[in-house]
Amino acid sequence: MDMLWIAALLMSVLLFLLGTGLWVALSLFTVALFAMIVFTDAPAGTIMASTTWSASASWTLTALPLFIWMGEILYRTRLSQDMFTGLSPWLQRVPGRLLHSNVIGCGIFAAVSGSSAATAATIGRISLPELRQRGYEERMAIGSLAGAGTLGLLIPPSIIMIVYGVAAEVSIARLFIAGILPGVILMLLFSGYIVLWSLANRSKVPADGERLSLAEKLWRGRLLIPVVLLIAAVIGSIYAGIATATEAAAVGVLGSLVLAAVSGSLTPATFLDSLMGATRTSCMIAFILAGASFLTIAMGFTGIPAALAEWISAMRLSPLALLAVLTAFFILLGCFLDGISMVVLTTSIVLPAVKAAGIDLLWFGIFIVLVVEMAQITPPVGFNLFVIQGLTGRNILYISRAALPFFGVLMLMTILVVMVPGIVTALPQQMLGR
Repeated sequence: MDMLWIAALLMSVLLFLLGTGLWVALSLFTVALFAMIVFTDAPAGTIMASTTWSASASWTLTALPLFIWMGEILYRTRLSQDMFTGLSPWLQRVPGRLLHSNVIGCGIFAAVSGSSAATAATIGRISLPELRQRGYEERMAIGSLAGAGTLGLLIPPSIIMIVYGVAAEVSIARLFIAGILPGVILMLLFSGYIVLWSLANRSKVPADGERLSLAEKLWRGRLLIPVVLLIAAVIGSIYAGIATATEAAAVGVLGSLVLAAVSGSLTPATFLDSLMGATRTSCMIAFILAGASFLTIAMGFTGIPAALAEWISAMRLSPLALLAVLTAFFILLGCFLDGISMVVLTTSIVLPAVKAAGIDLLWFGIFIVLVVEMAQITPPVGFNLFVIQGLTGRNILYISRAALPFFGVLMLMTILVVMVPGIVTALPQQMLGR
């Protein structure tokens, strides 16, 4: 059977299972088993067992539950409310007001975690209940979180940049620096869309009747200091070389507990609630990751990613046409695979065509990250959408519709990077030279 038809069949099976309400992780495992049994001769059970274990026993995965627990502590105690109380006066005159907190929070936390799943889960755990309580439209709150959560892939340190840098033999330091400016511009674009939406839907943004003087804003802003210091400690420990991402996550948890205790909002009940909440969310994400890992292996055995990548390479397209096809290709793969798996499975095959087209590999690394970010919120089966579904309990189609405008913003950012390559290359050239 032609590889395109196999891919379409597997996609249909996945959509059917998701439509029946089956758990996302179980749907991924089922599709992977179906692909292995029907289209390969490999021992499906043995491979599923070994793949699930290796995905679950990954040391790098330990940072995820710690960061999620940090967010749960902030959410369960008074710290999250204090953070929003301190931020609110500074966003009074900005259309959209506290909807921008998702963008700001995800942008800051992305510099800590390097993971879109951890960013969306942690900030969502803090922001969504606060925004709901203050009367903001849930659909916009969810959509802005889905879009801004992808910043975890673009703003350094980024795990996917490390994977690409090793595969393409591109300086990881250059990739990290190259991601800074696009990350800042993307945050501005997300906030810009929120501003435009708010101006067009004034009735859906709750009124903020407070009018505070500068002194009152500064006094209210003192509530931000504990959380800002906590984030600075986590980020600083990474960039100073004192701690790895996992160790920094442990610092974040310890700092959150200390701040909650000092504020008087840490009780046995809130501690237990935060621990159980983090356990549930972490298990949900880890289960999905295990299913995605098995599906990745299954796709490799069927040969679908390699066949599609080789087909693209054989077309000998112009640079712009090649980038357009690769964009569609990676978005399609995003329906099956997580971002890192997409890069691992396809980079070695796609890069020769990219080099032959004369495309700068440093620039192409950021381009891939942006496209993979789009794949993370590709309706209806993007990975970040699953994470937010676990947080909200909302139907995946509802979350997909909420995320769709921010998918468009990411597409606009990708077009900007293609039209103005200097957005990516200027900063590394200035800081590190050619």
